[in-house]
Amino acid sequence: MYDMKALYQAQSVADAVALRLAHPEAHIIAGGSDVLVQMREGKRAGVELISIYGLDELRGVSLEEDGAIRIGSLTSFSHITRDPIIQKYINVLGEAVNQVGGPQIRNIGTIGGNTCNGVTSADSSSTLHAWDAIVELTGPDGVRRQPIQEFYIRAGRVDIREGEIQTAILIPKESYENTFGHYIKYAMRNAMDIATLGTSVNVRLSADKKYVERARVAFGVAGPVPLRAATAEALAGGKPVSLELAEAFSQAVKADINPRDSWRAARDFRMHIAVESAKRAFIESVRLAGGAL
Repeated sequence: MYDMKALYQAQSVADAVALRLAHPEAHIIAGGSDVLVQMREGKRAGVELISIYGLDELRGVSLEEDGAIRIGSLTSFSHITRDPIIQKYINVLGEAVNQVGGPQIRNIGTIGGNTCNGVTSADSSSTLHAWDAIVELTGPDGVRRQPIQEFYIRAGRVDIREGEIQTAILIPKESYENTFGHYIKYAMRNAMDIATLGTSVNVRLSADKKYVERARVAFGVAGPVPLRAATAEALAGGKPVSLELAEAFSQAVKADINPRDSWRAARDFRMHIAVESAKRAFIESVRLAGGAL
């Protein structure tokens, strides 16, 4: 059923790095919700696998000394959704990953696998972009951290270098403090489907809840990789909260996105969804932040 050449079980992060160096063609496997399906389809016939699933040090959510939220790369979607730190500070991420597949997939699938695939439709990707996530990678030269926008290189390709494995995703305190967000997934079905478009918005309001101090918006499937709409973000900053601003904000996203035609949806339809979902997510984010429209 599964045509593989060899399976290596990493005993530690250092061991995983050593195995990566010794077997550079081998594929990392964690939960296996993507890799095993692809193998069964014959797409990775004769592959070598390095399993990191037993590395419990890469599981869980915690707060760093500087206040950053640390999410271990092997943390499952179900764990993220239920985690009290996520629920308190960045509940939108838990809501986003709770829309991945069905319960079985969410119990086994990991945040690391979801990002390392490099696909623009990943339900975690737009929210992580909108919250300025930082990807931590560990390799033969130690720990390397980079903004998630730089981690995605092109469709299906991420910046994982020789011998490296992804060990965590971090959300800086400055990105989540006093900030509230909302994620909208548009898909052909209500469950067990890949996003036709994913939209994640978050806002930080002034103390009196009358002005937008900062707004962020990111999309999945609006380009070859997840992306931010900087024009809309710049437009909203410092403006008074209003329905007119929500409309202008949503229209401005068109300057930075470039969705494609596919069998799932035409480009023009995706553009329409992007504008409408940006507006709705902005309005809901303002409401969650205590503002009134």
